[in-house]
Amino acid sequence: MKKNMQGFTLIELMIVIAILGILMAIAIPAYQDYAVRSKVSEGINLAGASKLAVAETFSATGVFPATQGSYGLPAANTITGKYVTSVGSSSGVVTITYSGAEPKISGNTLILSASTTAGSVRWKCKKGTGIQDKYLPSECRN
Repeated sequence: MKKNMQGFTLIELMIVIAILGILMAIAIPAYQDYAVRSKVSEGINLAGASKLAVAETFSATGVFPATQGSYGLPAANTITGKYVTSVGSSSGVVTITYSGAEPKISGNTLILSASTTAGSVRWKCKKGTGIQDKYLPSECRN
């Protein structure tokens, strides 16, 4: 009588491990970039209050507020998050500064600049100092 063999051969197991190794070599760096990008997005979410105050001031007065704290703009150091040190605003430019909680964006800045078209305010996201393109959210990439 012939005995049935069960299980995997050594070569089959080695092939599976090699495939998993290749997949992990590609997936882990991509995931790390995605995680940093989501931390950068926190700044854009926190800047919502400043963007609203700037747009409201422009619609009421016709000019962008020149200084932080005027026209109801919150002070720069009062808007903070886990990865954001401050969100400052001056003359229609909102500057987001990142904290050291994420070393890849520590001390870097992201800039949101306002422009007007027929009375409406549009926001453009620009790379500030130090931040790499691969960490920019999709709305900030050119």
